[in-house]
Amino acid sequence: MSRIARGTARLPRVRFDGWIAGTGTSSGTRIVLGHWQRSPFGAFSDVMLESAEGERLLLAPTRETADFISATYVFDTVRVVPVDVAVGDGTWTVTAGPLDLRFTTGRRRLMGLVLRAVPGALAGRPAWTVLTDWPARLLLPGVRTRGSAGGGRREWYGARDLLPIRAVSAVLEGTDLGAMAPAEPPVRFGFGSTPRKPALTRITTTVELGPEPASPARG
Repeated sequence: MSRIARGTARLPRVRFDGWIAGTGTSSGTRIVLGHWQRSPFGAFSDVMLESAEGERLLLAPTRETADFISATYVFDTVRVVPVDVAVGDGTWTVTAGPLDLRFTTGRRRLMGLVLRAVPGALAGRPAWTVLTDWPARLLLPGVRTRGSAGGGRREWYGARDLLPIRAVSAVLEGTDLGAMAPAEPPVRFGFGSTPRKPALTRITTTVELGPEPASPARG
């Protein structure tokens, strides 16, 4: 990635600021939406899906974002398609190639209030996740705030808000995926999963690039 400077003291790191929505469906398909307002690629959104049979699909809006994400996580199929997200009055509407997704969020609960009380500058620091990883594992089974990713990369997730998802409708390739359900079994894209209960999380993700040269911007 030519526009990301490489340091000498440590491996280079890039940051993504935005939201992650995770939900299951009664068909067994689990869906994870990433809606990034700030990233090395500018603002964009992507969707990861895992079917009941374990097939993992990435829907990304450009080749460069698809290359970066698929170098960090594991998928069986990667498709470059337009990904559009509209948000209004607690309702999110997502159109991503073969997927039409709509979900609504509920009122913030205690965990969301606690996360919002942490200063954003602190929540976004990788060192902060050392303190939050074990509480996250205990309170939100399957969730990890730091770990190893693909290509020799490392990741840190700094949560800054949490809202419950109250209702979901999703259609993939013309097939209704059914009603909202817990996100189980945990998705297998990377080292951690989304919360079992469908939720929308505001998050700062830090990715430390691996030792091998990476050029996702030229994919």
